[in-house]
Amino acid sequence: MQKEQFSPGGQSGEHAEWAGGLPGDHSSSVLVSPLVTRNDMPAPETGHLFADAINRLDQAMRYAHIDTEVLEKLKHPKAILQVSIPLRMDDGSLRIVEGCRVRHNDTRGPTKGGIRYHPQVNLDEIKALAFWMTCKCAVVGIPYGGAKGGVTINPKELSRLELERLSRGFIRQIADFIGPDTDIPAPDVYTNSMVMGWMMDEYSKIVRRHTPAVITGKPIPLGGSLGRDDATGRGGYYCIKELEKRRGWKASDVRVAIQGFGNVGQAVARLLHADGYKVVAVSDSQGGIFKPEGFDVPSLIQFKNESLRLKAVYCKGSVCEVVDAEAISNQELLEQDVDLLIPAALQDQITVENAHRIKAPVIVELANGPTTSEADRVLADKDVLIVPDILANAGGVTVSYFEWTQNKQGFYWSLEQVHERLQTVMVREMGAVFDLMDQHLTDMRTAAYVHALNRIGSAIEAQGTQRYFAENNQTA
Repeated sequence: MQKEQFSPGGQSGEHAEWAGGLPGDHSSSVLVSPLVTRNDMPAPETGHLFADAINRLDQAMRYAHIDTEVLEKLKHPKAILQVSIPLRMDDGSLRIVEGCRVRHNDTRGPTKGGIRYHPQVNLDEIKALAFWMTCKCAVVGIPYGGAKGGVTINPKELSRLELERLSRGFIRQIADFIGPDTDIPAPDVYTNSMVMGWMMDEYSKIVRRHTPAVITGKPIPLGGSLGRDDATGRGGYYCIKELEKRRGWKASDVRVAIQGFGNVGQAVARLLHADGYKVVAVSDSQGGIFKPEGFDVPSLIQFKNESLRLKAVYCKGSVCEVVDAEAISNQELLEQDVDLLIPAALQDQITVENAHRIKAPVIVELANGPTTSEADRVLADKDVLIVPDILANAGGVTVSYFEWTQNKQGFYWSLEQVHERLQTVMVREMGAVFDLMDQHLTDMRTAAYVHALNRIGSAIEAQGTQRYFAENNQTA
């Protein structure tokens, strides 16, 4: 009998994408592409991510009014757990799978961050992502620190039963490391709401009580929140709408290119298209399409979700017709002459090698770490405005916080309440970061890190630093 495989979808950060292909998961009608070899999209480099992430703080420290001990603390994750997960395969054989969980900093509250399944998962990557989560939570002012987890495996090779065994086995290995008031996981790359439901159920069995607040991104019937399926893309959309106000954009004149057409890319494309923006280029892991006149985004989404392929089409009802469009690579998409570029796929897509060819004057980062620090400097010299990932894609973790809050209260919000509260957060913090940009005459990424450092620094200093304790010794 042929094994029925799990077909997950790619994601960009906490709650970024819903990965289809599992039975019984009715929390979204969105299906996304199966895991494939990303032969068109450059694989992220490994071994440098955490150091590169920490280097972002050096510029921000010039403007943040905090003690130097804050930076020292952020350079070192609070706790790292590496585990081996025994996985019984359908044929009876035993496979040992490696996994890890990093809690970066919990000064401002319990740590928060997704769990990813991917064959390239490594500890350096997970440490960097946990650090970004610490900063992201601080930027949007939610009472969390940062965490991340990962399992080094290709989930496409697993049956659905094997995937469930793996997910429950991972939770058994890290159960003492997580908890609703300690560390709250969520979906990430190639995990979805059903996986989170399994994990919540397994944790509840271990602690002998129903504990929905231990995991966010769950199916709606198991305590998930309305509005979390498109939260990352919607949060980025609210940032773009603020740019529209500040720059006096006319939506129909703004040409948009989106790298990554999973749930995040689809959500922001759908919202922008509805407002009249001209989405002229989109891509997935296999390549992209370009049409100067713009695409009918609902048709692209319909065809992609039905066929798991990205194709230039126009759909009327269930009938889709191919339209003329140019086939482009992911790299060519990044270099298109557009007004707004949205990387919504993997990290390290804009590098020092291609940054000088970027033509878009505005970049909104819906992926985690899509721009390297070296590329940042090239783009800054070109006066490119970058809305950084720790602000632009924070909608996912914000709605995760909403879900956790609802689980704690046992009282659930309407979709309109979730959208309204998410918009309030994104607009407020976008304005605060813009104010810091103007105050310090710096770029938006640096301003966002200054904003995060000020909040983290205040919390750390409230517990006492060398300055405080030295003054006490002198008076004694």
